[in-house]
Amino acid sequence: MARLLQAPPKFHPSEWDVANKMQCASTESQKSRSERVIAESRRLRDEIEKTTQKTQSDVNKKIEQRRDEIKFWKQELDNKLEQIVHETEVLLTFKTRLEKSLESCKEPLDIAQKCLLNRQRRVGIDLVHDEVEQELVKEAEVLQGVIALLERTLEQTNEQIRLNRSAKYNLEMDLKDKFTALMIDDYCASLTNNTPDIRYADNALKIEGNFVSPEDWIDFSNINVEKAEKQRNNSLALRALIDGILSQTASDMRKQRETVNVAFRNRVKEVKDAKNKLETLLAMVMDETASQEKNIAALKKAIADKEGPVKVAQTRLEARNHRPNVELCYDTVQYRLTNEVQEITRNIQRQDTLAQAEAELKALSRRQLSLEEEIQVKENTLYIDEVLCMQMRESVSINNF
Repeated sequence: MARLLQAPPKFHPSEWDVANKMQCASTESQKSRSERVIAESRRLRDEIEKTTQKTQSDVNKKIEQRRDEIKFWKQELDNKLEQIVHETEVLLTFKTRLEKSLESCKEPLDIAQKCLLNRQRRVGIDLVHDEVEQELVKEAEVLQGVIALLERTLEQTNEQIRLNRSAKYNLEMDLKDKFTALMIDDYCASLTNNTPDIRYADNALKIEGNFVSPEDWIDFSNINVEKAEKQRNNSLALRALIDGILSQTASDMRKQRETVNVAFRNRVKEVKDAKNKLETLLAMVMDETASQEKNIAALKKAIADKEGPVKVAQTRLEARNHRPNVELCYDTVQYRLTNEVQEITRNIQRQDTLAQAEAELKALSRRQLSLEEEIQVKENTLYIDEVLCMQMRESVSINNF
């Protein structure tokens, strides 16, 4: 208790003086350190502010450059998309032309085949593999070749339309991404240090998704543009090809159609000429038949007219054979009667031309029947060629599509 109440120790004045000096020195030293920290902090703040402002300004410029790049490629993609859309629309009209042209080939081919089938109904000698049939077969072959060519071209056109649409889809997807990226960068460009909705983002530095290099980014859009341009050029070339095919096939079909028609006209003229000649021959044969019938009638009358004299002469001879005794004389009467009978008999026998005339009449009848049958053959041929085929072919029209 006594120790607790003991007075604190006393310091020597020198100690007090030293302590005061130490406090002053320590305070001055602390003040100097604090001043250095303040100066360094001010310098650091200024440096950081300048660096931050510079970096932010650089980022703003980069964002602006990036926006310009996106706008440039967006414009390129827009232009190419417009071109490929227009080209596809035009190619679709060419597809329609091909389809109409292909459809228009069916009727001429059907008519050519019907003509060939109808001409099989010709009979006799007229069932000939003539120029008309040769040209009809060629026409059918031409039409079948045209149809095959148009079908292949239509398939090629459908494939080109698919490729155009594929290129269009790639451009649209790229444009959609470009539009989204431009909206994001527009938003980023609008942000300032005083924008209300800026905030800390914990995962801002975390890389999400597959980042690509700027070169790959440019190459991606450039490839889409080049593919679209390639398909557009292919489409242009295909349109030129289609134009040429439609023009050439229409020309070939018209040329062959006219060739067949000329062959038909020539053949009809030939058959008509032959029919006219046959009709002339028939008229001649009928005239000759009438003459021969008159000749036969005259021969029969001439033979009939000789029956009386023969009977008289033979009756006389038979009666004179009954003369008695020496009266049975071979006198001049007997001699002349005998000569008369022999002469008339010989004259009757000389008229055996009746049989020949009757044979000729039969031959003329057969010839008349043959000519009539041949004229019917020609009439049948004319009906098939001129009525059935040529009239049916008048409906054929070869148009340019």
